[in-house]
Amino acid sequence: MGELVLAAKVTHVPSMFISEQEGPLNGIRESAIQGLHRIGDMCRELNVDTVVISDTHWLVNAGFHINAKPDMSGVFTSTEFPHFLNNMEYSHSGDPELGQQIATIATANGVKTLCHHEVATLELQYGTLVPLRYLGIGNDIKVVSIAGWMYDADMEESKQVGEAVLEAIKQSDKRVAFLASGSLSHRIPPNKVVSDYMFKISEPMNQEIDLMVLDMWKSGKAKEFLEILPKYAKDCAGEGGMHDTAMLFGLLGWDSYTGCAEMMTEYFPSSGTGQCNVIFPV
Repeated sequence: MGELVLAAKVTHVPSMFISEQEGPLNGIRESAIQGLHRIGDMCRELNVDTVVISDTHWLVNAGFHINAKPDMSGVFTSTEFPHFLNNMEYSHSGDPELGQQIATIATANGVKTLCHHEVATLELQYGTLVPLRYLGIGNDIKVVSIAGWMYDADMEESKQVGEAVLEAIKQSDKRVAFLASGSLSHRIPPNKVVSDYMFKISEPMNQEIDLMVLDMWKSGKAKEFLEILPKYAKDCAGEGGMHDTAMLFGLLGWDSYTGCAEMMTEYFPSSGTGQCNVIFPV
């Protein structure tokens, strides 16, 4: 019987890649990078076989979709931030068996989900690639990427996909880590001023609400958080509609979850958005 051994909400800001480079911005995201390093170390200590990532940079328009192709390797340049994230080499191995089982269970439970493991040209998005880079995941641990940005789906559907992930894990023989890859508030500033917001939040109220949410997570108040999640995601422009977070809590047991989250990287603003790395005890 398989086991969920780690669950987290993680950042994927492309400025981490800039932080690696020589120049005036070298080291600017070191705390975020080190937080992901710690989570990667935990994955190895826990003998994780597969990392499942809900990626809020993968937009889908119809149905839920999973990328689990065996060969996940290439060179990535972001079309959104090519000046931040370019020519990033990566090499990972997908887990078609687990990916297909997630899709089968989710579909059987009423949420049509397709797993793609024979489409060699289906590329990974940076919400998957950036965390994997700083987790230090190579081909030793397999990967399943789930689209976490739904054009027109409700939170209940994403909750059900999260539940399907847990059921698929239990039916497998794998030790699995789940990552919800996305920001908290995600209001990027207008183009004319966005370069001034590398270290600032776009809306001060968003930061206050982000911090309130983190306090809820750290205090084990999942029920109270889930009551405000739809409005929070809408009013604070949660990344990808925060479907990654709905999957995460679906996996954890939704409003019956009482675990107290632990910060791996303290809250920080990045290009107007609110970011963090947080572990949820399982």
